Amino acid sequence: MTLPLSVFAAGSLKSAFTPLCQRFSAVSGVPVALTFGPAGLLRERIEAGERCDLFASANTAHPQTLRNKGLTLATHTFAFNQLNLTVRKTPATEKADWLSLLADPGLRLGTSTPGCDPSGDYTWALFDKIEQRYPQIKLKARAAMLVGGRDTLTVPPGQIASAWLIRHHLTDLFIGYAHYAKALTAADDLRILAIPEVYNPRCEYQLALLTTGAESLADFILAAEGQTFLREAGFLTAKTE
Repeated sequence: MTLPLSVFAAGSLKSAFTPLCQRFSAVSGVPVALTFGPAGLLRERIEAGERCDLFASANTAHPQTLRNKGLTLATHTFAFNQLNLTVRKTPATEKADWLSLLADPGLRLGTSTPGCDPSGDYTWALFDKIEQRYPQIKLKARAAMLVGGRDTLTVPPGQIASAWLIRHHLTDLFIGYAHYAKALTAADDLRILAIPEVYNPRCEYQLALLTTGAESLADFILAAEGQTFLREAGFLTAKTE
């Protein structure tokens, strides 16, 4: 019996990779076992020797770390993302702009965890850009790292971190990936605010091919059909057809 391909993927890819890998298995006959989690922690599991054929990271740093250690056969950028701001909708927040909300010390600010999760790294880069222009706004000092770490909260399956944390009154604001906005468009209790590009870091997703057995899946992700699954989940891609 053929072992399924072992794919480690950043948690933000779940809405895209679940149907994508199902489609790949249907057309190729090759089963896929998906493991989702913070990309930094997944990289550590690969370094510790855990079996993985293909690693899909939410940044380039983790695949390149594996490459520098001689653990990859190839790396490929396959998608892009941005950050946005989710806030509980109240009379006080309903008309405020994104920067006013972030700067409000009366609102609790939640993030993912830098180092363990690229979302946290991108968020810290965003904070750096904001604080360079507005040094009086001390965002890192206020931010609570609620998810994506070794001992942080676990978001229940099927839930989006920003919505779940806000609805359970664990935070008032959350910085997360912009592709989730597509799934939250009907949420009348939340506001989803775009962050201007001048501040917004470019979130680059990269594959690390670890065994030759996963070449066909990597090719599928990079080809037109795989890219369509990513776009439908709200990601930005290089391929438009």
